[in-house]
Amino acid sequence: MADQTTGKVPRIRFKAYSEPWAEEKFGDVLAEKRRPIVLEDDQRYELITVKRRNEGVVSRGHLLGRDILVKNYAQLKTGDFVISKRQVVHGATGIVPPALDGAIVSNEYLTAVDSEKLLTEFLTILAGMPAMRKKFFLSSYGVDIEKLFFDTDDWKKRSVMLPDVQEQSHIAQVFRNLDQLTSLHQRKYEKLLSLKLAMIQKMFPKPGANAPEARFGGFSGTWSSEEMKSLGTFAKGSGFSKGDLKASGTPIVLYGRLYTDYQTAITQVDTFVDDRKGAVKSKGNEVVVPASGETSEDIARASALLRSGVIIGGDLNIINPCDRLDPYFLALALSNGQPKYDLARRAQGKTVVHVRAADISSVSICFPELREQRRIADFFRSVDELILRHSHQIKKLQQVQWACQKSMFA
Repeated sequence: MADQTTGKVPRIRFKAYSEPWAEEKFGDVLAEKRRPIVLEDDQRYELITVKRRNEGVVSRGHLLGRDILVKNYAQLKTGDFVISKRQVVHGATGIVPPALDGAIVSNEYLTAVDSEKLLTEFLTILAGMPAMRKKFFLSSYGVDIEKLFFDTDDWKKRSVMLPDVQEQSHIAQVFRNLDQLTSLHQRKYEKLLSLKLAMIQKMFPKPGANAPEARFGGFSGTWSSEEMKSLGTFAKGSGFSKGDLKASGTPIVLYGRLYTDYQTAITQVDTFVDDRKGAVKSKGNEVVVPASGETSEDIARASALLRSGVIIGGDLNIINPCDRLDPYFLALALSNGQPKYDLARRAQGKTVVHVRAADISSVSICFPELREQRRIADFFRSVDELILRHSHQIKKLQQVQWACQKSMFA
């Protein structure tokens, strides 16, 4: 690839291409395509929708022709570019995947195919960029942002910088490869999340039971059940807020900054504040539970804080477990099954719900001997590490894609 600096070529491009990009009107390069179809009452048709945030074209199910009340539908083919006229300002554009070849679409959508000057795959990339999103917005009308309607005639009068179709194809291939890699890691990430949830359901007792369905070899017998008040001491974090955050300083954990769907343990902290006298700091074996949230689901989860010296924010309840409990195991136990339900139903409030140390202390958990707890914790820690690895890879690939978008377009 070669660096370019003139105004009508991108900063970085493939060495095989040197001609300036051409300024074109969308109406001059766009090849609209509509394939009207007569709906048969007894035939089943697949309908599509286009998701917001440039998440693509997906199926919205199958219907018999007789059940489709509006009859002005058209057929789609693999590679068609589709715009939802009522959702385009929210990123509802995408290319039809092979799995949806032959699906049908109403006249609420604009459909385009490859032309001599514009490939749909290249247009799909353009559609996700800020400059194009701005054009979509400027070419839409209405009062309510949720009800803006796309004026296609106005949009077709707007300009775009384009290379020839050979360069478009080469650029599209780069983004196709990035998308495929990202999708691969995304699928693995989602499978691991599902595996973790399934294993938690098997390796922790179901409501009313005193032993789990699945156990590691060498462990047997029933689990103990006790209220949390007998299994640890409770405290509250220090009064810091998001407004106190600094670029560097003492690490701090705040609700909403580090929590994810998979993170049972907090081992890395990338938010900081200026230290202050009396700030509550971790010793490396606490479990933290949100003190407030928008819903009871937000606070019915716990994380083990396994790093010492981290300030614990005021929006977190702190559990210091006794020596009969492994912190990682306790975080898993409180975040799933009956304990999660019991914690959620103790939440109080309307707009914002709250949970106090007293609420947590009255929740009962089931637990085995410490040796089995640690075996369970080690297993789920290894699953979390795999999930985190794929999550990091997805973010890296997204950053690469963003950098390519910034550098490979004029």
